[in-house]
Amino acid sequence: MTIQEIDQVSITILMDNSTDLLLTNSNHANRPPLTKNEKLILPLPVAEHGFSALVNIVIDSENEKEKNNVNKNIKYKNNKIFLFDTGPSENGVIHNADIFGIAFDQIDGIILSHGHFDHFTGLANILRRISLSKQDNSRIDLFVHPEAFLRRWEVYQNGERTKMPLLDEEHLQELGALLHKNIGVIFLPSDDSPSLMLTGEIPRKTSFEKGFPFQYVENQSGNEIKLGPDPLVRDDQAIVVNVRNNGLVILTGCGHAGIINTIDYAKKVTGIDKVYAVLGGFHLPADGGIYEEAIEPTVKELLRIDPDYIVPCHCTGWKATNRIIETMPKKFLQSSVGTVFTF
Repeated sequence: MTIQEIDQVSITILMDNSTDLLLTNSNHANRPPLTKNEKLILPLPVAEHGFSALVNIVIDSENEKEKNNVNKNIKYKNNKIFLFDTGPSENGVIHNADIFGIAFDQIDGIILSHGHFDHFTGLANILRRISLSKQDNSRIDLFVHPEAFLRRWEVYQNGERTKMPLLDEEHLQELGALLHKNIGVIFLPSDDSPSLMLTGEIPRKTSFEKGFPFQYVENQSGNEIKLGPDPLVRDDQAIVVNVRNNGLVILTGCGHAGIINTIDYAKKVTGIDKVYAVLGGFHLPADGGIYEEAIEPTVKELLRIDPDYIVPCHCTGWKATNRIIETMPKKFLQSSVGTVFTF
């Protein structure tokens, strides 16, 4: 199966690590205004360490319909809207969505990039909001890799360890989620209309993208809890669409699989070499260790891939973002909460 072309994708940043209400609009970035009718628009949107985006895919088609016994060519727009991740706090994404006039009952499904708290904590309250707005008992589709539900810890080199927040499968179902657990590639909204591709697990090919080495998974052994290494974050997945005449737009959450691995896998699965835009977290914080060491080879590979636009978000880090700006200034677009990127 191949991914079908769409005419446009709009990606609204509902949560990211930064907000800047002084940014100006550009060809592909529409920024939220600071003032209206001589007044500040209050309350202001919030930024948090996490990510969430509303993805609106548009297909323009010409259908021949019969109306009043006369055949006419009628042009219509077919939209599908998906929420990708839900931020690190219970109400941050809801707060921003309310400011921007976004109603969650309009979405066709929710996609989780992976099972880390800064991408799923807002999910429960968003499901509650959707359930309250529904006139029936229908459920909201939730697409997630099964390993997003693992009990995980972070274990640091100095011996300290931290239990990571848990994504509760049973609780999500109680709140109205219809779970779709995918390991491999799936197409949305359906196989008959493959407008959006969810990658599922992404093969690890590069030598410099090392996942999340500090992550461990909890294994119960009798009354004892044992921790085993879980560095790959196999549940990490990305969204891919194919914009007519322009190529692939790829959206990541954290990019734990590696942004280069992710792009190369999207190209391989779709059979499309041209990359139009790459957005999301690249997980390259300036940590003085493995992630900082991966910045230069990542930038080198991005130069090889040559996307038209690059939008680093969330966990990409200031140093990696600076290197992208230095090496590819005309490709760089700055992310900020409330920005609508249209490709």
